[in-house]
Amino acid sequence: MARLSIVLIVKDEAAILDGTLSNLVWADEIIVVDGGSRDGTVEIAKKYTELVFEYTDWRGYGIQRQRAQAHASGEWILMLDADEQLTPELCEAIKSVLRENDQNKVYALPRLSWVFGRFIRHGGWYPDYVVRLYPRDKAAYGDEKVHEKLRFNKGLEVIKLKGDLLHYTYRDLEHYLVKSAGYAAAWAEQRERKGRQSSLTQGFLHGLVCFLRMYLVRLGFLDGRQGLLLAMLSAHSTFVKYADLWVRRQEKN
Repeated sequence: MARLSIVLIVKDEAAILDGTLSNLVWADEIIVVDGGSRDGTVEIAKKYTELVFEYTDWRGYGIQRQRAQAHASGEWILMLDADEQLTPELCEAIKSVLRENDQNKVYALPRLSWVFGRFIRHGGWYPDYVVRLYPRDKAAYGDEKVHEKLRFNKGLEVIKLKGDLLHYTYRDLEHYLVKSAGYAAAWAEQRERKGRQSSLTQGFLHGLVCFLRMYLVRLGFLDGRQGLLLAMLSAHSTFVKYADLWVRRQEKN
């Protein structure tokens, strides 16, 4: 069986990291890269692995994932976040991949998110396939500050695995809003560096389309009140991205 390195980038995840890492001890190695936690995250990580590294000069998610992967020695990388857990079915699927050890494939995991009291199965949220299992020497993340992308050779085949990657994404509404604001700021900064511009009208229209697509076209209403709330919040987050970029331009005029 090929060796597997499970890699996580974290910051201030003490509340959930214990539960996440305790289910990963079957891997050949666990690598944790911390971005400057102040809540005991590093101490918790060291209970499960000696491969804990700290990089406090935050340069974005892409760079942080690159740094983390550089410490891996396994033939295969499984990139996870602290708020993600593997179901037993998905664990078995991953072990089958390691036994096969076909270096010409990368694997997409179906992500199932728990939000505001229920698993979300509509609105475009499920199955949210994310390529997270890949040969170490044939794929790597780009340097995007947010919404980082895994890049791999076009010749590699993408295979969808069975079993769910459970994503406990937002602890509460405040957590959602803070996290969303951070993503919006990083998105706007990235666009600003490329010379892009925006308007409040653009933000409103993109937000409206986002709501209609999630709630009606992708059947978000089937997720009940949580589906409605998520569609409204996603529309708001979309608007804020464009509004942030617009505000940056105004401040320079």
